[in-house]
Amino acid sequence: MKSISIEELQPGMFVVSVLEQTGSVQVKTQGWVKTQTSINKLASAGILRVEVDPDKMLDLSINKHGITASDSDIENAPEQEKNPWHKSTAMSAELSQAVKLVEEAKALQAKAFADLKAGNPIDVDVFKEVATNFIDSIFRNQDALSCIAMIKQKDAYLLEHSINVATLITIFAKHLRLDREIIEELATGALLHDIGKIKVDDAVLNKPGKLNDNEFEHMKQHAQFSYDIVTEAGLSEISCEVAGFHHERLDGSGYPNGLSNNEISQFVRMASIVDVFDALTAERVYKKALTPIQAFKILRENSPQHYDEKLLNEFINCIGLYPVGSLVKLKSQRIGMVVSSNPEQPLRPIVKAFYSAKSMYHIAVEDINLAEKRCTDELEAAIKPEEFGLDLIRFFKHSVLP
Repeated sequence: MKSISIEELQPGMFVVSVLEQTGSVQVKTQGWVKTQTSINKLASAGILRVEVDPDKMLDLSINKHGITASDSDIENAPEQEKNPWHKSTAMSAELSQAVKLVEEAKALQAKAFADLKAGNPIDVDVFKEVATNFIDSIFRNQDALSCIAMIKQKDAYLLEHSINVATLITIFAKHLRLDREIIEELATGALLHDIGKIKVDDAVLNKPGKLNDNEFEHMKQHAQFSYDIVTEAGLSEISCEVAGFHHERLDGSGYPNGLSNNEISQFVRMASIVDVFDALTAERVYKKALTPIQAFKILRENSPQHYDEKLLNEFINCIGLYPVGSLVKLKSQRIGMVVSSNPEQPLRPIVKAFYSAKSMYHIAVEDINLAEKRCTDELEAAIKPEEFGLDLIRFFKHSVLP
């Protein structure tokens, strides 16, 4: 915590308490001050010194759309925002609901592609409803949808990728404590960010190998197609930017418009990180999936020229080096899936072990809480299922789903 004078208070700071004042005005004692007007009101009311939490600073400099002034001088932080990692629902209970949400979202995605192919408009209201349901699930227990997002099928990439990006950007936005309305717009845009691929030739879209220059130029058009489709459908500016500009890069090398630096909003910067992370960790017919750690390494190597370094660090902190749903090897040589996050001790999650790397056979499934004091095991490495010939989807269906 830091004590500062009212003259030092800036928009975006999180005020913990009022330390000194000349009057008796009553203000909420915890929350973000989001505008200079609010600061001026506090000064006029006689507030001289406040205590702020530097770790909760909102970055308003690149957030040109989303932060709006509230009616109060200090916007109180809801309990969920004070502790964004709070889990009100058990993982096992939320997982069943999350699976249903994902299946509904896949069906909706397929219908939207079919509608556009037939020349019919898409129903954006149902996508907004799906986004709302995803957000509700993530706020109850983000581990459920996070787990599903990490378990990918290479023959379902087009449908799964948008759902995974929507999941991850919602978790990311929750971590950054963005307003609920903004999170809904981000999630809706993410669900539709690849909708423009319906206008890409199937031969290019489904090519099982590297695209040549002409094919890649054609593929790049999907971003503009996505932007045009969601704009015509009447989505918000934030949703449209996420859908259309997620391939823009800070150095201007991206597409469709070659935007750079301050031309790229915070929301697009977030979407570009999440989009690339999910693509890198997905297995395709022409490439193997990377582990989350390998994906983070590539993202770091391309920062800050392509990706916002500060936001990338926040994203890594948000989902962890070993995200829920990823496969890990323990020091004991047991292999398991991370099934519950531990934000206070990220390297000590709960792992559902089911295989012995030493003996090369399946073992009795066991939940190992690495944070327990009596637990002597620890994480050794992130691994890929094919290293040991493991069917992660089958294990998930038979041993993780309730």
